[in-house]
Amino acid sequence: MRLVSVNAGLPCEVSWEGRTVTTGIFKQPVAGRVKVRRLNLEGDRQADLSVHGGPSKAVYAYPSEHYPFWRGQFPDMDMPWGMFGENFTLDGLLEHQVKIGDRLRVGSAEFMVTEPRMPCYKLGIKFGRKDIIPRFLRSRRSGFYLAVLEEGEVEAGDAIRTLSKARDSVAVADIVRIYADRRNKDLDLIHRAIQTEALPEDWRDYFARLLEEVKA
Repeated sequence: MRLVSVNAGLPCEVSWEGRTVTTGIFKQPVAGRVKVRRLNLEGDRQADLSVHGGPSKAVYAYPSEHYPFWRGQFPDMDMPWGMFGENFTLDGLLEHQVKIGDRLRVGSAEFMVTEPRMPCYKLGIKFGRKDIIPRFLRSRRSGFYLAVLEEGEVEAGDAIRTLSKARDSVAVADIVRIYADRRNKDLDLIHRAIQTEALPEDWRDYFARLLEEVKA
């Protein structure tokens, strides 16, 4: 497992559907060692802190293994690392393999897997098409967010080590599956998600409400 690319970018203003939008989704690969802070990477910022960033979403990681699929979906589109707004493009860690609460070391920094990425309209801005949002969700290729447990430095090419696996947790892919498929609910899985302390409170609240709906 390794870090393929480190991507960062500052918020910028773009025109979208007749209005000006500020977004931090435009990331570019960064050469050399990059400092990891509690809330983001050096040289990186999130624009709308009400839905992006914060301790549980300090770093967004996306598997490089998904890029061939998307290049097949959009063959005429240039698709460099960082296309999905990710900070880390990874190799060897997929959504079904990582659990909420897993701890990873990359470079000299330590991270914890916290939640999947749910697409917002700014992904549509990046791709120049709104249909990427439902297609992204249907694909189940969500990537995942990381909290920073220990600050440090990272660089493309660094090895990724699993420090510990979360017990009695749920995989990132499980969270996406429950969210995306409202017709087929796994009650045991929903219970486990609610009890997963590393999963942010808003997600656990969502699943608690969903459980009440299923029981009604």
